[in-house]
Parts: sequence; structure tokens; C-alpha cells
Amino acid sequence: MDSALEPITDWLRERNPEAGDIPLDLDLVESRMVDSLGFMEFILLLEDLVGRELPLSTLNVDHFRTLRAIQDNFLSSASSSRSPS
Repeated sequence: MDSALEPITDWLRERNPEAGDIPLDLDLVESRMVDSLGFMEFILLLEDLVGRELPLSTLNVDHFRTLRAIQDNFLSSASSSRSPS
């Protein structure tokens, strides 16, 4: 797993101690790893990691659905210079 995802997996495990390994394609919403109460805190964590504010009006839940989607939309070198589509 990419080391850039480590703070995210740590955050998820802190809130879900029973989680163990978190597969890259696990649906974080459906599995309730990220719930509605923690979603804004999760967004703030991502903003800290990417070093910029995420425009909530243009974001889609699919950008956050899996660790792979987070990696592709926010943590890859190509996404660091653009907004998620």
C-alpha cells in the first residue's frame, strides 16, 4: 500500500479498531468505515494531506468511496496539480 495512504488508514483504524487490513477497493461508505458524522473530519484530514482546500461543491462521494479512489483523486502526482473530476 502506498505510504501516502498511511495517515488515512491510521485514521480509519482509529475509528474502526476491528478493521484490520483495509483493502484498496473496500467501499468505505457502504462498509461504514466513514460515516456521516466523521465525513467532515475525514475531508479535513484529506485537505491537510494534499495541502489545499477541497471544493465541496465540486466533489462527488465516489472520490472518497475507496482507498484507491482517494489515491487516484487526491494523492497521485497527477491529481496534486488538479481538482478531482
